[in-house]
Amino acid sequence: MSENNRVIVASGLQKQVIAPAANNASEILSILTEINLQVAAGVSVAITGASGSGKSTLLGLLAGLDVPTAGSLQLFGQELTQLSEDQRAALRLGKVGFVFQSFHLLEHLTAVENVLLPLELAQVKGDLKQRALTALDQVGLAARAQQFVTKLSGGEQQRVALARAFVTQPELLFADEPTGNLDRHTGQEVAALLFRLQHDYQTTLILVTHDESLAAQCNHWYRLADGRLHRQESV
Repeated sequence: MSENNRVIVASGLQKQVIAPAANNASEILSILTEINLQVAAGVSVAITGASGSGKSTLLGLLAGLDVPTAGSLQLFGQELTQLSEDQRAALRLGKVGFVFQSFHLLEHLTAVENVLLPLELAQVKGDLKQRALTALDQVGLAARAQQFVTKLSGGEQQRVALARAFVTQPELLFADEPTGNLDRHTGQEVAALLFRLQHDYQTTLILVTHDESLAAQCNHWYRLADGRLHRQESV
């Protein structure tokens, strides 16, 4: 893997938090003990693990939403531990997309208005509404574009979230349990859309999931246990 081809480089990442203990005391909990990971552009990487193993914590670190207690972490060649929160946000803008288990849509907006948001934030030029409508069409929701998201089913809301995540054609997408709130059939449909869009745009994908059938579809699969990543089978 050439240095220029690496989107994420994590070396010796650790994350500790202070938690309350007995007798009004506190203790230091070690969530991640030593994370080493290199992710090349355009590949898909799955991270699985037991509940409470630190999967979402790790995703937050890799995305620059949080900072590690120790270790080095580069995103697009920038050392995140040396950047402020605002600088990390600026680095993500227009280049990083997110899909969450609970959709994270703005309920007072329509589907197309939700998809427009990242385009407006990134100050993308051109016909933004048409671009948002095209993104909705790609996930099969062109006919529902003007509906408020509260009127949509869970599967439809997650399709809107996918359209919103890919509308800026991000270089990197983080997906945190994207099928976790969906029934099996709907989850399979959403997952198929996720992988198709990732392939079409050659987006680097970091997928946190409890579903090993999804993990097996990724180029690389890691299991998080005891604060470390353990390599599983890959396709």
